[in-house]
Amino acid sequence: MASPLESKELNELLGSLAQPGALTELAVLAGCLALAWAIVRLIRGPTVPEASIIFGRRIFDGVLFPVLALGLAFAAKLALAGTVPAAVFKLAVPILLSLVVIRLSVRVLGVTFPGLRWVRVVERSISWLAWIAVVLWVTGLLPLLLDAMDEVKWKIGTANISLRNVVEGTLTAGLVMVLALWLSAAIEKKLLHGAGSTLSIRKMAANIVRALLLFVGLLLALSAVGIDLTALSVLGGAIGVGLGFGLQKIAANYISGFVILAERSLRIGDMVRVDGFEGRISDIRTRYTVIRALNGRESIVPNEILITQRVENSSLADPKVSLSTNVQVAYGTDVRSLAHKLEAAVAQVPRVLADPAPNCQLAEFAADGINLNIGFWVGDLENGQGNVRSDVNFAVLDLLNAEGVEIPFPQRVLHGRITVDPSIQSAAPTSP
Repeated sequence: MASPLESKELNELLGSLAQPGALTELAVLAGCLALAWAIVRLIRGPTVPEASIIFGRRIFDGVLFPVLALGLAFAAKLALAGTVPAAVFKLAVPILLSLVVIRLSVRVLGVTFPGLRWVRVVERSISWLAWIAVVLWVTGLLPLLLDAMDEVKWKIGTANISLRNVVEGTLTAGLVMVLALWLSAAIEKKLLHGAGSTLSIRKMAANIVRALLLFVGLLLALSAVGIDLTALSVLGGAIGVGLGFGLQKIAANYISGFVILAERSLRIGDMVRVDGFEGRISDIRTRYTVIRALNGRESIVPNEILITQRVENSSLADPKVSLSTNVQVAYGTDVRSLAHKLEAAVAQVPRVLADPAPNCQLAEFAADGINLNIGFWVGDLENGQGNVRSDVNFAVLDLLNAEGVEIPFPQRVLHGRITVDPSIQSAAPTSP
């Protein structure tokens, strides 16, 4: 059954909505929404930023639009105070405030943790809580609910904590963490934009900034909940003991990640071989490094392995890599003249570098022919080895066919002894 206070506020709200002044409020509110849309459209420009928290993919689903609409609606409510009874704005202000909370949390979580299922669950939970709070606010039940929650108390040590403190502290902590994630994501995007050769250093700086912001946000969140921060000294000792025993591998991986990013021995985009797995480094995280092979497979390598084991880096000092292929020609071929022609033909392959130039060498005198070794250089090993070696082999084959040079088949010389049966030999007629 509804309380008298609830019934009174609902009746007053419904009565105010039936007044002619509500139409004026509705027109002013529509103007506020249109003005907010125009301002956001003017600030954003014609292009749509990708995964933008502020603007969103459309103007309405960003954070800036409900914030501006809320500010304009609140200003209009104050301007119309005493002129018309507040009815529409009494509904619009809490709705827009709830929309700000939903848009902020959903956008930040979606950008920070893309593609995770639990993010969708959290987004729905935040939306339901926000709209329930709006209903309680409009109907006048929110003050009664807060008073009832304030009466539920318990004692932890020397502190008295009520259910209202816990709920308000949890909501404040969630808001602080969302803002910390938003700020860290914005700083990381700025640091990584146009990084170029300094991508590893900027990645390390972004990771440090995110860790510091999340740590500060966690401290503020714990303080908002009502937890005494001096108790964290005991927790810090426990964490230290845990790192010394069970978490030492994890700690080693995190420290190794910062060492790799700091000394730039491995960089994003380098072609490396680790423990028999070869590929290009696609990302360096604080705990692990992602290596993507040319066939699409990805290997997650703990950073400690990259520090303690041998790593072959084909791109550390110079991205140029030497490759080679072999061909055999028949004896009697003018090898000196053919070598220059092979070098010129290989130099015409698109991915083969002109400097250093291709080089043809006489490798050995084999049983069936003369073996030639053709060496060449490429500067984009991340695009594959087999395809460029195949192009070189096709160029060599076309040249040999055009010059009429024979690629010899295996040749074998058989030696045999013929024996004659003596009986047959004695029976043979003698010549006169």
